[in-house]
Amino acid sequence: MPQSTELIQLLKRNLKANGLTYADVAKGLALSQASIKRMFASGHFTLDRLEQVCELAHMNLSDLVHQLDESQYRVTRLTADQENELVTDLQMLLIAVCVRSHWSLDEIVRVYQLSEHDVIRHLARLDRLGLIELLPGNRIRLLVAHDFQWIPGGPIERFYEERIQNEFFASTFAADNAFRVFASGLLSKESQALLCRRLHSLSREVATMIEEDSSLPLHQRHSTGMVLAVRPWELSVFTDLQRVATEKPGGT
Repeated sequence: MPQSTELIQLLKRNLKANGLTYADVAKGLALSQASIKRMFASGHFTLDRLEQVCELAHMNLSDLVHQLDESQYRVTRLTADQENELVTDLQMLLIAVCVRSHWSLDEIVRVYQLSEHDVIRHLARLDRLGLIELLPGNRIRLLVAHDFQWIPGGPIERFYEERIQNEFFASTFAADNAFRVFASGLLSKESQALLCRRLHSLSREVATMIEEDSSLPLHQRHSTGMVLAVRPWELSVFTDLQRVATEKPGGT
């Protein structure tokens, strides 16, 4: 992600942490809310304007740059023990998912049947794991990198395969904003590699959208799941019908 883009996302997170909306920024800068939205969407800030917005978030530009520098050292992957700790406590896993989506403590307590004490206790554990920094006033600073990934074949991925995968696909995908497509055919190794790169790019785009939408009120954001997958594959009943001696096509 370009540093300028990450700088703007950091600024939006600081505004949210201070309870400020686009409307508040517009009022503080004597601009229309539409102008503020365009400015954040395009990332086109003059230096003076950037300093003004920082002041609204009770920080200066050097604080923002320092946060950007620190973000280069964020957590990109947990250890197996850390992942195990998450999957053995579903409440903590839930809270970890929430804070990665930039929920506040108040929002978690309002939506889920958890007391403030329980949420703070789990946040303290996430702090010890290095996933967040629990700040004064129970504010949450996420320490997870933009390109964070679970361990391939690790505890979280096994949890997904055992508990989530079948539940996710037990749907007609007929609701609004739902979509499912399945495509297969014969591709060259080069085309397979290109497809994988494009899926990686799309996953990064989703992560960017989550960051950009984190400044919106919770009621304007909706829990969304997406699965991206590609592998050499053929339906097993088709494979069973192949002649052993013939060359098998590398279906995808």
